[in-house]
Amino acid sequence: MVHPRMFEDDDPVLLRVRELALDLPDAAEKVSHGRPAFFTTKVFAYYGGSLKVDGEWEQHPHSLVVLPDEEEARALLEEERCYRPAYLGPSGWVGVDLAEEADWLEVAELLEVSFRRTAGKRAVARLDER
Repeated sequence: MVHPRMFEDDDPVLLRVRELALDLPDAAEKVSHGRPAFFTTKVFAYYGGSLKVDGEWEQHPHSLVVLPDEEEARALLEEERCYRPAYLGPSGWVGVDLAEEADWLEVAELLEVSFRRTAGKRAVARLDER
């Protein structure tokens, strides 16, 4: 099944997420299920997500979906801007709604934590060398 493209390349929030994600060692971008996905050997972040609410799909097109550690996931999910994305949520992934005025230091930290949980040892070691 071919998924429709669910993002615009000139989205300023995506441009900033892309800059931060692709600055990580060996990071690359691909389109997965119609959304930008950032990966090394495994995906460490998606831009955009969705969840089902009362049988209806709720889109979060300007969100970052990451894999934080369990404690951070619990803390994030207490905030209104965060959600458990469809399909990935049961595996520990969390979506964080973003805006142009987002705390970009926090976004960089979320990307790094997710990267560390999914990337290979060499890529993580190169990140530590910075």
